[in-house]
Formats: sequence, structure tokens, C-alpha cells
Amino acid sequence: MTIKHVSEKRTNKHPSETEGREETTSSPSRIELSPDNIEQGLAKLVLTLIDFLRQLLERQAIRRMEGGALSDQEVEEMGEALMKLEAKIRELADQFGLSPADLNIDLGPLGRLR
Repeated sequence: MTIKHVSEKRTNKHPSETEGREETTSSPSRIELSPDNIEQGLAKLVLTLIDFLRQLLERQAIRRMEGGALSDQEVEEMGEALMKLEAKIRELADQFGLSPADLNIDLGPLGRLR
């Protein structure tokens, strides 16, 4: 089944299927995995983890750059690679119907991811 088919299946639910249940979109901080949205839920989890790792790499690159441990060429290459990774994360999120806010999950007592 393609992403498009899953998306169409998800949006073409009969009203009786959603009656009596809370909408899962009301709580963007939770990753809901059900048979109806398993691809989107897994995509949210995976893309959130990848974005978290990208943020860590970006912070490490900034520390190395400020510490003078990187040449100008290395700074340029690392910046370009991080921008490409961020663009790819957004592209994949769009394919699964996710916004950047969807990837900013609540980590409980630690606060939000971003």
C-alpha cells in the first residue's frame, strides 16, 4: 500500500468510525499508533528521532567551530550537510502529512524537544 493510499484511507473514514472517540490530533505531543495510522505514527517517531540527532550534531558542530577545531572548508561542508538533512526531514514529514510542530514531542518533565 502506498503512502497516498494510506492517506486517502485515513481521510475517507465514515463518521460512525470516529463517533465516541477523542480525536488523536487534539494531543500533538503523543505518538498514536493504531491500525489506521501506523505508517504516520511510525514516521513521526522515526523522523522525531532523526531530527533530535540532527539537532545534537548541529550543536556539536557549533561547539567545534567556536573552539577552532574545524577549518573553513569543514564548517562549510558540515553546514551544507545539516541543511540538506533538515530539508530531507521536512520533505519526508510532508509525505506523511506531518508538520514541524508534530515532530516537537513532549518529553514529560524534560519539556518539549525544541
